[in-house]
Amino acid sequence: MAGVTVSNAGQAQFGIVQGGVFQDFRDESADATVAAGFEGYAIGGLSVGEPIDQMHTVAGDTASRLPADRPRYLMGAGTPGDLVECVARGIDMFDCVLPTRNARNGQLFTSEGRINIKNARYAEDDAPLDPQCGCYTCRHHSRAYLRHLYMAGEMSAGALNTLHNLSYYLDTMRRIRDAIAFRTFDSFRQEILRSASRLSLDS
Repeated sequence: MAGVTVSNAGQAQFGIVQGGVFQDFRDESADATVAAGFEGYAIGGLSVGEPIDQMHTVAGDTASRLPADRPRYLMGAGTPGDLVECVARGIDMFDCVLPTRNARNGQLFTSEGRINIKNARYAEDDAPLDPQCGCYTCRHHSRAYLRHLYMAGEMSAGALNTLHNLSYYLDTMRRIRDAIAFRTFDSFRQEILRSASRLSLDS
């Protein structure tokens, strides 16, 4: 691997491609980063306020210039819809504060859309947060109890909400992998986008 020395055994070094929404800058950065040679490649500087369609386009165009036999990592994105849209464009890995930050603010991702658990409609709702989710939060606590914890300012509210949102994201990525393996990704992608388009059960 020319130009790169890995100092920590068992850890991969990633080169980061920058360039904002300017594809000529992205192309130049991608070519130089690939020429240096890395074990993986990251795409930075997106999901910082640009239109979603533009973010998807730039991520896809940049990913197409990176080696397909190395992991391609989109930094700082995104929503469940972003995950499927960017996987469709060649992205393999993601990280984002969205599931944990939203959990602390009482917004939870479910198979039926987003839930704002602080809303009064959940005060006496004994249903699980997401009937299709098998995480600890959904198996042991009702929407009413989660709302009670949130409204009371209990630290456990953020912990339980975060556990669920992270489980939802991990399950979404597992389902993406399965859909690719079983060649059903296109239909799965449409399913996720329909769910995401509902935005919130409370809207």
